[in-house]
Amino acid sequence: MSILSGKNILLGISGGIAAYKSASLVRLFIKSGANVKVIMTPSSKDFITPLTLSTLSKNPVYSSFVNEGDDTAVWNSHVDLGMWADIFIIAPATANTLSKMANGVCDNLLLATYLSARCPVFYAPAMDLDMYIHPSTLKSFEALNSYGNIMVPATSGELASGLVGEGRMAEPEDIVAFIEKAIIDKLPLKGKKMLITAGPTYEAIDPVRYIGNHSSGKMGFEIAKASANLGAQVYLITGPTHQKISHSLIDVIPVVSAEDMYNEAHKYFKDVDIAILSAAVADFTPKEIASQKIKKKDASLILELTETKDILASLGGIKTNQFLVGFALETDNELENAKDKLKRKNLNLIVLNSLNDEGAGFKNDTNKVTFIDADETVTEYQLKSKEAVANDLLNKILEQINA
Repeated sequence: MSILSGKNILLGISGGIAAYKSASLVRLFIKSGANVKVIMTPSSKDFITPLTLSTLSKNPVYSSFVNEGDDTAVWNSHVDLGMWADIFIIAPATANTLSKMANGVCDNLLLATYLSARCPVFYAPAMDLDMYIHPSTLKSFEALNSYGNIMVPATSGELASGLVGEGRMAEPEDIVAFIEKAIIDKLPLKGKKMLITAGPTYEAIDPVRYIGNHSSGKMGFEIAKASANLGAQVYLITGPTHQKISHSLIDVIPVVSAEDMYNEAHKYFKDVDIAILSAAVADFTPKEIASQKIKKKDASLILELTETKDILASLGGIKTNQFLVGFALETDNELENAKDKLKRKNLNLIVLNSLNDEGAGFKNDTNKVTFIDADETVTEYQLKSKEAVANDLLNKILEQINA
């Protein structure tokens, strides 16, 4: 999954030959999981059809304040379009459109929307080489950048005139990558590495059976996704689960047993800045694993169990500058037990949830949590989606590490 997933992207297309690339740009944005709407200047329709862009974006294409030839048409609000967008990219941005943007000229829907936009605005120039280096164009670049707009630099190559030089619009793949990087560079967890554990562990009894628990891994996966969306490089160590995740900043490390998770956690811990251990790790494992399936011969079966290694405590014992977060799932004396775990395992923060709270715990899409920090400050939250809980947790961590 791209950092653009779920973002509302408004693509403005002005009238240059590079407009033919806008179809690929829309397709790449859609593939990244973004929602896309397109605004075209009237002259851009000479180079690519609105039907093509509407089909690819799965949204109507806008080019005027009212739809021509429709007596019942409602006003296409430039204000609404500008407020809808999380990102506005104008590609291609011709010398004419750039000059108008720089000087506040507002003679079409694209320009009116630009002046109304409250989101980051990117522009990808496309013109012939003499136009690209002309003093008036350079003055437009300077003015637009001073307004806070972000230029996606043109490249050198063969131009529509037949000349070879600078002014060729960046390729769609490069535009997407440029925007992704620009967003990630401003995210609060950019440059941070995070270790997150999720899901249950399965402790083998024989080749067929195991001891496990009801953890679905949902909470850990939501934390991983939220962390990546804030720019962190995430190492997600997960036990067996049906949860799926795909994100350019998340490396998934599948494990099965508590021993597997212990080894992987220690492998990555020394290199991370933040570790959040939300996995439901088995406390006990069979002392011996049968090499063959145990036959049902007697009315009962006695298993001798031995304690598993305490991953959280072991990391707490060796941590240096890492911010370490643990989870506590309790059924009685919740607050006291969580505070004891916080101190005993040398944590910076613990997340307490109780099986006594309806809608919390395993398998649910919701959770009700309480945060306790190293100073034993208690912050209690109401029942929320696990996505919202993940965001609350990361906000709490950012508050702590930036204090």
